[in-house]
Amino acid sequence: MTATERPEARRTDRYEAPAYLARYQARRDAGPPTDDAAQAAASGDPLYLRRFRERAGQGTQAQTQTQALAGGGNGAAQAYAPPPSTGTAPPGTGTAPPGTGTARPGTGTAPPLEAGPGPDLVTFEGVSFTPALAEVTRGKEIAAPLERRAAEQIVADISIIRHGITQGYSADAGLTPMGAWQAHRRGHELARRINNGEQVRIVCADTGRARQTADQLYRGVTDALVLFGLTAEVSKPEPIPELRNFGVWTPDGVRDITSAFRLYHSMMERFERMAVGDRPRWMVEIDRFYRIQFGGADPIQTWLQVPMMYFEPPQACVRRFWRGISRLVSESPGQRILAATHSGPMRAFATWAHGYDPGEPLNTEEVRVKIRKGGATALVSYRNRVTEVHIPPADEAPDWEA
Repeated sequence: MTATERPEARRTDRYEAPAYLARYQARRDAGPPTDDAAQAAASGDPLYLRRFRERAGQGTQAQTQTQALAGGGNGAAQAYAPPPSTGTAPPGTGTAPPGTGTARPGTGTAPPLEAGPGPDLVTFEGVSFTPALAEVTRGKEIAAPLERRAAEQIVADISIIRHGITQGYSADAGLTPMGAWQAHRRGHELARRINNGEQVRIVCADTGRARQTADQLYRGVTDALVLFGLTAEVSKPEPIPELRNFGVWTPDGVRDITSAFRLYHSMMERFERMAVGDRPRWMVEIDRFYRIQFGGADPIQTWLQVPMMYFEPPQACVRRFWRGISRLVSESPGQRILAATHSGPMRAFATWAHGYDPGEPLNTEEVRVKIRKGGATALVSYRNRVTEVHIPPADEAPDWEA
């Protein structure tokens, strides 16, 4: 008799079984899934989204029965119900299935989500949202009073986000599965700040890890909007030059540090094989930079503190970031901006704002910039420190070569 014919031969009974094993045994003993469960699993929607739709459907039925008993009209409920999913996304396309708040093909923006009053929504200060949003935003954080927030007169909110865990820095690699999950989760968390009817613009540096981070931010935000019952327009990610990583001068022109490292390796092999001449100074500095990293120290701290002749200086990165922020705010007034970029310029930006080096940003950690009305000052927050700064005007850039 095989193990399939004898269930007791393959069962593992443990009175102290961990939760995951207990859940597995319960699913196994329950037998094959029903047709409805199999169809829901095949739809490709996340589990939390399917549960939300089930709750919305149950609320609609309850309201219909109540109206019918009370004789209220035709008994038709007007509860919020997201459109049903019609399929799954092809593997590797980066597009979520229809009905999850993602963009229609070719439009570049997410379609508005229909939300209305219903038994499954919570209303607070005239705003309706799902219990899921109320649950994730509930906490013990001390928030400023409404009159204080109104007095700040914030006209633009920018989140500068480091990319997720990457496959490596010696090439223009993408994210690991963990890095993709980090970025998706960050987008899900950032959606808590989005208000009904708000417009969100997502930009990134033009590297593989930054682009994939922006794509996952987009998917996380749009998924969360469906879960929270919010309506917003979210643009597809777009690369902009101001968010690039710090550069290194090479004989082929200025390259970002990853591209310069590839060129360094291709030329270093020739120097070692032929053993002719001395290495150029730009190669010596790259070698010095990466030896610090391979030795377990902090190369970005060295870049911030030690002058390097062939590396883009930190203050140039800060001014470049401000040029990009000012351009985005002028092009997209009133929009919330999510920007995926690299840790070096982010750390230089935070160091400039706070007056000290607050440390390397973790993967998907953010530096938040709130621009006040008039565009002259901004609030920069990073790791629980908020500093008011004066935005450097574009026409006051010093020309040190003059």
